Amino acid sequence: MSVIVSDTGFNTFEDPAQWIPSDHTIDLTSDTDPAKLPDLLHGMELVRVDFPSFADGRGFTLARLIRQHGFQGHLRAKGHVIADQYAMARRSGFDDVEIDEDLAKRQPEDQWLARANWQAHDYQARLRGVAA
Repeated sequence: MSVIVSDTGFNTFEDPAQWIPSDHTIDLTSDTDPAKLPDLLHGMELVRVDFPSFADGRGFTLARLIRQHGFQGHLRAKGHVIADQYAMARRSGFDDVEIDEDLAKRQPEDQWLARANWQAHDYQARLRGVAA
């Protein structure tokens, strides 16, 4: 079972049919060539970027590039993203994060919700003295 983490917490989906890729969904690996993004994103509604390891930050860069290419659809980080990285995922352009059930058990919902106010707690806002 997959767990989708959003600013409101955990959502789980039992129905495997919800995860069957459609013609408007694409899964990208963290080593996707950025030069190919315009062709890959054309006509897509959901883009999932794989995170093979929490130490592999290429997915954050890829998300920023996807948004810079004008992608307005749903952008999801998928894989081994940890709660401490949730704010970075949201700031780089992801709408939510998809994790497996085991990771959700090791890092329960309250750890993710503690980072859900990602817009108010970035280091730049703290430096400017405007953090909430």
